[in-house]
Amino acid sequence: MIARSWRRMWLRRLQALVLLPAISILLALVIGAILMILSSPLISGFDLLLPLTAYRALAIGAFGSVNGLVGSLVNATPLLLAGLAVGIGFKGGLFNIGAQGQFLVGALTATIAAIALNAASPLVAIPVSLVAGMVGGLAWGFIPGFLKAFTGAHEVVTTIMLNFVAIYLVSWVISAPLRGTGPEVTFARTDAFVAAQLPILIGRNGHLAVLIAAVMVPIAWWLLYRSTTGFEIRTVGANPDAARNAGMHPRWITILTMSICGLLAGLAGAGEVLGEVGYMPASYGTTVGFDAIAVALLGRAHPVGILFAALLFGAMQQGAGLMQSQAEIPAQMVNVLQAVILFFLAAEIIVRRVFRVRTAGTGVSDELKTVAQSYGDQASR
Repeated sequence: MIARSWRRMWLRRLQALVLLPAISILLALVIGAILMILSSPLISGFDLLLPLTAYRALAIGAFGSVNGLVGSLVNATPLLLAGLAVGIGFKGGLFNIGAQGQFLVGALTATIAAIALNAASPLVAIPVSLVAGMVGGLAWGFIPGFLKAFTGAHEVVTTIMLNFVAIYLVSWVISAPLRGTGPEVTFARTDAFVAAQLPILIGRNGHLAVLIAAVMVPIAWWLLYRSTTGFEIRTVGANPDAARNAGMHPRWITILTMSICGLLAGLAGAGEVLGEVGYMPASYGTTVGFDAIAVALLGRAHPVGILFAALLFGAMQQGAGLMQSQAEIPAQMVNVLQAVILFFLAAEIIVRRVFRVRTAGTGVSDELKTVAQSYGDQASR
């Protein structure tokens, strides 16, 4: 009897975590199909089967070959790490919009270490460069955490500002002190990494950061749900006053949470430049930090959910090229699908009522409460 009750409770919790993201994905695919059909006369004539052709090409491009599968994993790697950076912030009641800046600073500090150790052994250069990236991201996360804890400055404002500071800091450092001098350097960038380049483990480009990101999922789960620190993070996120009355220290937990977020985002940046790019450009065009917000929301701020959300977005990015070549649907349709998924996640109450999805409490997930409360706080200032 007890086992049956426990199983029923577990199934209900799983349904509450999975059902809304699944509905959001299906609705996004339906809306994407409608858009494809309406645009089909501009391509090759009205075609009701165009969405099937496009989605089939998308799936084959992402999973139809070893290189496609590995490419999906590589695309998902920075999204997974940055998604964890945003998700852990949600658990602590913090809206970390600064994953973009933390990603860039982590990439920059990893680059500094990699360039300094170009003549060293890879056994030394790789771990030192990865640690440097984590330290850089941690420092960039510590700043808004400290300001939030001791001055009341809202993390939404400070992290957005620090994103721009990170962009210009990277541009200056790469354009001047670290600009490469080799013959292959035809624009503002560093020389190629030699010793710190991450080794390829599988396929064409399945580098070491893929494995590192996978290992971080159980570590993040253990931190949040099996450690005292994780309990304090979740308690402070749920009710800082209750946490303070229980003997916890919300200020230091806030700093620690943002520092952990920065560390993970910095690791994402380090893994990207050391494994995928091979050098650091002055103008690093990426939206990983902002895409990570959608990944964290889709994954319900749970490490396992974030893993699957990152894999979905990474697979969509990987399959977009084949979809464009076979179905003549622009690769930007993937961005449209991701935006629609995020829209339905944000409209959680409406989706639940329309599809009669039962849930406990108010029917709004903790992460969306954090987002709404963050912007509500700013609007009232």
